[in-house]
Amino acid sequence: MRLTPHQRPLDVRGLSRRRDHRDRGRRRSHRAWAAALLSGALVTGALSAQAATARPYPEPPLTTMSLPSPPGGANVRVLVFHGSAAGGDESPVVNAGIEAIEKIGQSGPAAQRFRIEATDDPAVFTNEAKLGKFNAVAFLTGGGDVLDPEQEAGLEAYMEAGGGFLGIHDAARAEPYSTWFTGLIGARPADSSPTNVQRATVEVGDRQNPATKDLPPQWKRPDRWLNWTKNPSGDVHTVARVREATYQPGESKNGWDHPVSWCRDYDGGRSFYTGMGGTADSYDETDFRQHLRGALLWTTRIARADCKSTINANYKAERLTQANQPGQNDQIGEPHGLVTAPDGRVFYIGRGGADSSQPVVTDWNNPDIGKGKGEIHVYDPKTKKVTLAGALTVFGNKGGGDELIKVEEGLLGIELDPKFAENGWVYLHYTPHSEINRDTHMAERYVSRFTLDQTTDKLDLNSEKVLLKWPVQIHSCCHSGGGMAWDSKGNLYIATGDNNSSRFSDGYSGNNPEPNFKGVSFADARRTAGNTNNLNGKILRIHPETDGTYTLPEGNLFTGKEPDEGGGKTRGEIYVMGVRNPARISVDKKTDTLYAGWVGPDAGAPSTTWGPAKYDTFAAITHASNRGWPYCMGNNQPYRDRNLPDPTKPLGWYDCKKLKNESPNNDGLVNIPPAEPNNIWYSPQGGGIDYPRDANGVPSYKTEEQKQLLPWLKGGGQATMNGPVYRFDAASTSADKWPSYWDGKWFVGDFYDADQPRHAVLTDPKTVGSGGLPTHAESLKKIVPIGNDGIKNLMDWKFAADGSLYVLDYGRGFFTSDPKSALWHVTYKGGEATPAADDLARRAG
Repeated sequence: MRLTPHQRPLDVRGLSRRRDHRDRGRRRSHRAWAAALLSGALVTGALSAQAATARPYPEPPLTTMSLPSPPGGANVRVLVFHGSAAGGDESPVVNAGIEAIEKIGQSGPAAQRFRIEATDDPAVFTNEAKLGKFNAVAFLTGGGDVLDPEQEAGLEAYMEAGGGFLGIHDAARAEPYSTWFTGLIGARPADSSPTNVQRATVEVGDRQNPATKDLPPQWKRPDRWLNWTKNPSGDVHTVARVREATYQPGESKNGWDHPVSWCRDYDGGRSFYTGMGGTADSYDETDFRQHLRGALLWTTRIARADCKSTINANYKAERLTQANQPGQNDQIGEPHGLVTAPDGRVFYIGRGGADSSQPVVTDWNNPDIGKGKGEIHVYDPKTKKVTLAGALTVFGNKGGGDELIKVEEGLLGIELDPKFAENGWVYLHYTPHSEINRDTHMAERYVSRFTLDQTTDKLDLNSEKVLLKWPVQIHSCCHSGGGMAWDSKGNLYIATGDNNSSRFSDGYSGNNPEPNFKGVSFADARRTAGNTNNLNGKILRIHPETDGTYTLPEGNLFTGKEPDEGGGKTRGEIYVMGVRNPARISVDKKTDTLYAGWVGPDAGAPSTTWGPAKYDTFAAITHASNRGWPYCMGNNQPYRDRNLPDPTKPLGWYDCKKLKNESPNNDGLVNIPPAEPNNIWYSPQGGGIDYPRDANGVPSYKTEEQKQLLPWLKGGGQATMNGPVYRFDAASTSADKWPSYWDGKWFVGDFYDADQPRHAVLTDPKTVGSGGLPTHAESLKKIVPIGNDGIKNLMDWKFAADGSLYVLDYGRGFFTSDPKSALWHVTYKGGEATPAADDLARRAG
């Protein structure tokens, strides 16, 4: 470290020359005077003679400094500024901080090393010859006015020239009256922030930024944790958050979204701030030094980083489709799913609910009962036009109302063949109206393949090849599922609902065996989801063949040939059982992990008699398994059994590890696979609700004893809408693609847009397949905008080949389309990582 007249050696710091304390006080009073004037606290007539003759400090003047752009060079240097606002007010971590930054600069690969100079004299910021030599400035300051207006103007000029800034902990208290400095830092600490040292868990959400990529995803460490007067999330790029549930944040707490380290490109330069480093011991930590190293690599221009990815203003959400013409579905049907083609076209389907002006038939004596049109539309981004590709005649149009009137059947899912560009094959999951039985109130569900004429975008309805069909009851609504997805091996996953009523169980387990129509139960999900011999309430996995048939891949939950209990009691198509209504599924083709979400029952609160409240659920599924419904929910929280002759009488609690299907409506195995825990569940009480358990593993289900494992989401009205895992394509030249920050993150959403999830979550590969909780969640509610004029009712969302996101908004009604039903497009406009490759301090090669 080369010393200047304004520097102090680490071992003789107390001998350093300080400016006169009276001068510091004068600067503080002048800044306070200016702040009061700006706030309207002082008016001309109220000024005393003494005040009138005082000369207030002006706002930072335009400097005449001439700095190189960008400052610094290949001989990378960092200025560590540790000025304080008053004598004896120097930050107590200064010695440790300077020593740590110096050692960071002297260690590591040669290409990452730098020199530092430390000073407490702010005159450096008006010395253009000196200031222009530094690649970055690090503030280890305390609070208060550490710069006068000319000096702050010099720092501003330095940033405008492309300089780098690193603020550490109490630097956020510096220059309290400066709007510009507030923007440089990003946020201001609350005066009531806790002052004691506490151990807490830091969620490291950015796994690519040089400041965080090598840190533990869940980083446990002690520090003094600051609360923020205004949460900067969305205005800055947050790279790490502190988890408030792991310490005592005090009354000014920020909630689940509590940023602790962030960065952004600011006023021509690069700014990184960390609220950590509030103790001298922090600077001895290997991980914290690594954190500072990465921040300095970016601010000094040694390395590039993306500090734009979570800034809301960098995204554009645009509605693509217009409202339908009166009495027509020329733009969109009742939205129910979408898929994107390799060439960018978007295919989206309407379930079958008619325009509100059209008639609805609900009389079982009428041959047209429930008859609707399941429509397939195509949006072409090149022409920005919509084509109606075709419409299937489906059972799906009975309007709303009671569960014995409304229906969720219809056109439920769409997928394109992996070789769609060559063969034009489109797979549709639907309920053909021609196959309903008005006497028994039964129907058939089809998964069929059709061929699209790619020159006209018209579906050849005569090309249908039915791959798979199975019976469903249609006497009562609901739970049809519908989503489909491919893995990398050409296997097709098909999500089916439990084909069960939501009534007759008080909103708890759907296990009432009594209600039936002509011998078919419609309130007992043990007949369907919990049945090893029924295709409803499942996620099926088949391998379609070119001739329109299918084969069964290895590794499904059953082969269909199990000899257990006499044989003939399993179906080989079942990959996942025990799901209630999985409307949306996706497969990450990099890992072939299946991601699914399903809607829970209706109970608004837990019951010590019957079990958990309604849990909507998300799961990352890495192997064939039973996800629990209707026996267990969430992280294996059991329901109470019931059976004939009196279903109102509670029996024993289900044993999630040793499940038995003893329903009189079961034609499958009695001894079924154990339930496996899921990753995300939520209810009106909050996210990841859990309770103390007794010796048998049964939760107390007492609300006063509950704990919330996932504080970033909450239910109420709720309906999961599982999304994709984003994969960044570095080779893509798309100007719309989302940045690599989102790579590997799982998008989870809900139909509703209040406290319900609309997030991208990060999971731990070591635990995700066994029900491990997400390690980090990032809100998307301003990127995929909520609200009546935004995407209020999320119905489906998929990334296109160009890396942009397409989203379906269902609209504001139910069982019909309306003027808010629309296809949206969300693109990224933030640009590339910084600094530009040509501006790196040390260019490769």
